[in-house]
Amino acid sequence: MRKYLFNAGVLSSITSGMAVVKATRSGPRDWRLALLWASWGIGVALALGAVKQREEGIRQDELERELRKAAKGK
Repeated sequence: MRKYLFNAGVLSSITSGMAVVKATRSGPRDWRLALLWASWGIGVALALGAVKQREEGIRQDELERELRKAAKGK
């Protein structure tokens, strides 16, 4: 959980949600507001996906390293 909370991409995408909320409160309610929320949601999803993909890559590298070490030991 910490890897998500302290990631710069996730932090910036969640922080940009404050601007979306401000625009929702003060701006007109039209199709552009829906697009603004959709783009914010997509940004958050992409940031979370990037963290997950990075973590999976690290795990894959560790697994490959262990397999190479085990193959050398035989």
